[in-house]
Amino acid sequence: MRRFSLWLRGKPLIADSILALGLLIIDVLAVSESRHKITYLVLGVALVLPIIFRRTHPRAAAIVLVVLSMSTSLVHGAGDDTAVHPALLGLGIMLYTLVAYVGRREGLWYLGALLLDSLLSYAMIGKPGGTDIPFTALYYALCWTFAEFVGARHAYDNEVAARLAVADYDRERRAHDAVAAERTRIARELHDVVAHAVSVIIVQADGARYALRHDPDSAEKALTIIAGTGRDALRELRRTVELLRIEHAPEELPQHGTAGIAKMVQMMRDTGLEVTLELRGELDTVSPEVSLGIHRIVQESLTNTLRHAGPAPRAQVRVARGATEVLIDIVDFGGTPAAPAADSSPSACGPGVPRNGSGAWVDGPSGPEARIPGSGLGLVGMRERIAVLGGTLSTGKNATGGWAVHAGIPLDRTAGE
Repeated sequence: MRRFSLWLRGKPLIADSILALGLLIIDVLAVSESRHKITYLVLGVALVLPIIFRRTHPRAAAIVLVVLSMSTSLVHGAGDDTAVHPALLGLGIMLYTLVAYVGRREGLWYLGALLLDSLLSYAMIGKPGGTDIPFTALYYALCWTFAEFVGARHAYDNEVAARLAVADYDRERRAHDAVAAERTRIARELHDVVAHAVSVIIVQADGARYALRHDPDSAEKALTIIAGTGRDALRELRRTVELLRIEHAPEELPQHGTAGIAKMVQMMRDTGLEVTLELRGELDTVSPEVSLGIHRIVQESLTNTLRHAGPAPRAQVRVARGATEVLIDIVDFGGTPAAPAADSSPSACGPGVPRNGSGAWVDGPSGPEARIPGSGLGLVGMRERIAVLGGTLSTGKNATGGWAVHAGIPLDRTAGE
């Protein structure tokens, strides 16, 4: 049954068709109470059809169902038929659908339409919807209340799912940065090995060239040193190159440029972080290194705002390309801190604030939020990245009590040097 339930959850048309079929069967069982059975059956089939599309097209289905309900009252009233359609229970189901899946405003409009429908039914048949007023009011009240609970649960599940997606994205980013840091260390070792070996070889080769005719023994010794140094350098070079041989597949690399920033900002918005984004200039034509630097600075700052700015955080991101550099400004406006806890440490775009032992806030905007532990090295990582790109970085509190990050990345590193 659990598998069947999970399967139905992803196929709303099938699940709602089963519900409509159930209402139709109940409606057909009551056909004996009608004086005009064919008309009754036709109207019963028409009343359950909108239920099939209640989740795929909720607004249109609600309008059609109300119109059909009013038409049913008019037809039965004109034919002096007081038969009750059990399928009209779908009116409450549609009210539940609008409140739970669309919104309260649409639910209120629909409730007003139901009131008009009840008045019309009372005028034509004598009983609103074929039942007494207290039962009808109680039924609609229960449908609305149940929809509130289900809608709140859906909102909570969506927020948790969004925060878990950010946590997974952050974990993958940290793993990628760890690999990049290791490759940087290996490249540094490679440079040291090759630079040292080449320098020794050049010095010994120059000495051997001058001593070749006058001091063959010294020349032979220099050539021996050259050969030994070259072998050692070649061995170290092969070892290091083997470590760098495996590259990321193109689809595993992070998406850069304006599309990547917009996607990342939207992901943050899905978690409940209110972000305003402003992009200026041709940012899609900068070099890959600069594009990656922009992406990582904005990503790290917004992630730390989400972690440390408290409930209902807000942030503003501005990225502008100038004539010689790209300017990045990320400002958060803080939030209401949680209760003091043991762990508290500053990081980029978020001053040191009370957190629980795992690095996450004790309470989020809507209950305990998904825990997103931090490494505490966000500011250090940004400074290292900016240093590699030859740019500048400044961070600190602003006048509003939030945290601000300002970075400048030169478009041409050689020009900055």
